[in-house]
Amino acid sequence: MSNTKKRNVSVLGPHDFTGIKLKEPAEYAAGLPAVKVALQHAFKEMGVVKSLSTLSHMNQKDGFDCPGCAWPDPDKPSRLGEYCENGVKALAEEATNKRVDKDFFAKYSVEELSRWSDYEIGKSGRLTEPMVLKPDSVNYKPISWIDAYNLIADELHKLDSPDEGVFYTSGRSSNEAAFLYGLFVRAFGTNNMPDCSNMCHESSGVALSETLGIGKGSVKLEDFDQAEVIMVIGQNPGTNHPRMLSALQKCKENRGKVISINPLEEAGLIRFKNPQEVKGVLSSGTKLTDIHLQVKINQDVPLLKLIIKKLNSLDKERKDVFDHEFIKTYTQGYQELLNDVESYSEQELLAQCGVQEQLIDQVVELLANKDKIIICWAMGLTQHKNGVNNIKECVNLLLLKGSLGKPGAGTCPVRGHSNVQGDRTVGIMHHVSPALNQAIEKTFGFAPPSNEGLDTVHAIKAMYERKAKVFIALGGNFLSAASDTEYTAQALQNCDLTVNISTKLNRTHLITGKTALILPTLGRSELDVKNGEPRFFTVENSMGKVHRSKGMLTPASGNLKSEPEIIGGIANTYFKAEHQVNWKNLSEDYNLIREKIELVIKGFKSINERSKGAGFYLPNNVRDLDFSKLPNQKAQFSICDLPNHKLQEHEFILMTIRSHDQFNTTIYGLDDRYRGVYNERRVVLMNQKDMDKYDLKKLDVVNLISRYDDKERKAHNFLVIPYHIPSGNLASYFPETNVLVPYNHYADKSHTPISKSIIVEMQKV
Repeated sequence: MSNTKKRNVSVLGPHDFTGIKLKEPAEYAAGLPAVKVALQHAFKEMGVVKSLSTLSHMNQKDGFDCPGCAWPDPDKPSRLGEYCENGVKALAEEATNKRVDKDFFAKYSVEELSRWSDYEIGKSGRLTEPMVLKPDSVNYKPISWIDAYNLIADELHKLDSPDEGVFYTSGRSSNEAAFLYGLFVRAFGTNNMPDCSNMCHESSGVALSETLGIGKGSVKLEDFDQAEVIMVIGQNPGTNHPRMLSALQKCKENRGKVISINPLEEAGLIRFKNPQEVKGVLSSGTKLTDIHLQVKINQDVPLLKLIIKKLNSLDKERKDVFDHEFIKTYTQGYQELLNDVESYSEQELLAQCGVQEQLIDQVVELLANKDKIIICWAMGLTQHKNGVNNIKECVNLLLLKGSLGKPGAGTCPVRGHSNVQGDRTVGIMHHVSPALNQAIEKTFGFAPPSNEGLDTVHAIKAMYERKAKVFIALGGNFLSAASDTEYTAQALQNCDLTVNISTKLNRTHLITGKTALILPTLGRSELDVKNGEPRFFTVENSMGKVHRSKGMLTPASGNLKSEPEIIGGIANTYFKAEHQVNWKNLSEDYNLIREKIELVIKGFKSINERSKGAGFYLPNNVRDLDFSKLPNQKAQFSICDLPNHKLQEHEFILMTIRSHDQFNTTIYGLDDRYRGVYNERRVVLMNQKDMDKYDLKKLDVVNLISRYDDKERKAHNFLVIPYHIPSGNLASYFPETNVLVPYNHYADKSHTPISKSIIVEMQKV
């Protein structure tokens, strides 16, 4: 009998509606409503005293890093509170007083829990002790740490090849945990290290590496103060990175301009009421966006080509629109780029992007006279088949303007989870780095594997085809984060063992291999003590600065272990304490881990001392205008093809989005306050003209259907909401619509799923 038959679990959860209420979309972000909602969440989960005392330490130099996004902290954090509404929600989820213990699992089977919504599962509480789900059971039961380690070691030893193991990493893990995890996986003998970057910003890493020589952004937080123009493309900072709004506000106060490019006009880029300021609360707030270009979904390349084409026409007249000295000194491929741009007609590009030409001309006039330009972007650019080209076209514009390596200018991919960039820096990657392998061998005495590993989509395929049999996740909610939910679920169920190192219950704990383990770990906000001494770890923000984080709360349970301790326990048990690496010592002494990071990873010299206070920046060749590792030692212009989705009659392009009450796959509540959608997540935003064309009324119920490679995928029961979105485009929340994303359709080169441009049909129910 198969595992699926033994456990009658629901992969997608309920399709029921929860009682929708609609209001007009908000015209500003933050302000008193944000403060009120944030404190309501905190007080409900933690209580008043615990909430206020803990929040006073979040994102402070002597405190802990927010468990939410990776937006950098200012060098002098506000003592009033250096956090946003969603940061408070993230803390409330982690520091909740609710507990998921052995009594909880005895009461609820995985079959019953799987029929709960993601919101209900997430609100269950903190995990308190190691749990095992055996092949013949539908209820998790307690297991000792040593028995859990032995179970993992036994299953790993059974594999015919190390490449039958998959080791996933979420962006919440510290540098110390990620480094130790990567070290163990390589010592085990594989590079199968998919991570959450594969699903979101891998396109940024590929594009920036190929054009500028580093897979990270180049700006620092202070550059926002000096920027003359900030372009925010494919990003909704008001919900996803709210503290970024303060940086945009400073730009505006210094007479800078903000251009937003997005299919939706989001409240966070219309107006911002800074809750840290009296005027931000009492006044009408700061108008952020000066020009909004409502581009059609994934038509950013034709839009940027048109802007460049119009700038080139001006440059032919004025000779000073482009920075010709910069182009000559630092770049390669300039004439080829211009030849490509001139091969398109303005009307062709205008029709494809769908933006009013008058607004484009305003942008061109603004950019023509400025050179301190920052371009910010997020998954609205990366999660497309041509995601890499989307980023490369942004780089083209910056290179033409010489907007790199100077104050107030540069690239700014705004990363999601709080240490996703740090994980990659310290070695979590499926690619092979000869330099990293050599440094590991020199430092630790073993030779890491030299064959390419599996990224996320190919790891899923390998598990589905039973070519990978053990799945271990260091954090995250893999099932809900990945594409093609039902296919991914079957992939996990085909495994002999699935292991999740987690703080809270999520859907991946319920859709498991034949045997499953949940290993509970400390949260960011919790004290990590060894021999009476509190320990700290380090993280890297999205602008490449490394700093300390030290928790202060009493742990949710006395049976929790830190991530490094869990990794070290697994490694020490697997190798039977007979390996060149002393896994036990490393896992217990974070200073020792950092000393090894210093030896292996460039830029971490004296990390134990330099990580104090505001921390330190890692090397960044773009800031130094050093392109010596690229062809001809030059930054590269790129020729980018136009996207071609080939829509048929009755087809739309759907992009997945977050509601304001969620961060990644964590659902804090059922309201999307800024878009005016309350108490419901199963909605699809649609242009009113498209609704009229297909005879749809507000709150009609539809199914969403995608068809790729002769396979139909269906997301059931969505309420149609008229919204200001380009005709032919739709938007709906993930993870509910991840089921529509085919696992084998992804961005060229980066393999990032096409979650922002899914071709779908609508079926009226």
